Amino acid sequence: MILDVPSPTATVPSVANPRRQEIASFGSVNLEVTDLGRSTAFWHRVIGLHIRSEAPETVELGTPDQTMVTLHSGARHGYLLRHSGLYHLAVHPPSTVEFARILKRLVNAGWRHAPVDHIMSKAIYLNDPDGITVEITLETPHRLRELVVNGNSVRAVRTDGRLESGRDPFDVTAMLATLDGLDDADLVASDTRIGHVHLHVADLLEAYRFYRTLGFTQALWAPQLGVGDLGAGGAFNHRIAVNTWQGRGAPQSPRGTARMRDFTINFDTPHRLDHVLGRLPIDVRESDTGYSVEDPAGNRITLGHD
Repeated sequence: MILDVPSPTATVPSVANPRRQEIASFGSVNLEVTDLGRSTAFWHRVIGLHIRSEAPETVELGTPDQTMVTLHSGARHGYLLRHSGLYHLAVHPPSTVEFARILKRLVNAGWRHAPVDHIMSKAIYLNDPDGITVEITLETPHRLRELVVNGNSVRAVRTDGRLESGRDPFDVTAMLATLDGLDDADLVASDTRIGHVHLHVADLLEAYRFYRTLGFTQALWAPQLGVGDLGAGGAFNHRIAVNTWQGRGAPQSPRGTARMRDFTINFDTPHRLDHVLGRLPIDVRESDTGYSVEDPAGNRITLGHD
């Protein structure tokens, strides 16, 4: 199905109906890694994910109730730039305290990280042992009135009207103070989840159209910046993002490199999944875990339902 070109917008509202059911959520992100034990230690000891299952070549981690990341051995080289694929996967804790708890784990581990205040969220960026980027995200859409696209820049307007870059660091000391003596050694809370996925793609418009076909809504369309953002119908309007920052036409990372194998999108109802499958203009392969498709850049996705 061919969709119209996204509407050029100078301002992008940030908040949809906060009580509306989102159309989809994320299941497991499958990563191929060079050292299974080392990557397991990163996700378990540094990030704080629970180990849900272990096998000689695969480890599943997440909350007590849901797998968020599945690690697969076999990669021989680290993450490569100048390729399409995963830019970052984002772990979303459910509260400020749980966000601060992960931050404290990073500090205690001495793991290099970068805190950034996007206004719509507070984010911590870091790399896994293979160089794959991970984001820890605290959703704060109530602080953002809109994004303003002006030429080759995007600025964030707070709800009180103040204009911000959206790229300044947040106050780490103040964030850690929210723990107020609480135990920071606990693993992640049960309602922690993968909250968004940001992808490198070969063609911005083709990728954006594809995710619109899946039902995601236009949030930010900034081809002059090489980026597009899509929401799922809730207050946090940043569930899928695509960019061409690794170059137009960038190929997928080759086998044997640390990379994302695929990720899972679970629609809120079986009816919505059936509707999406009927709209897709590409081959869909059914498997034991759902329906396997590829976006135009070759990023593999498993489609299912809650």
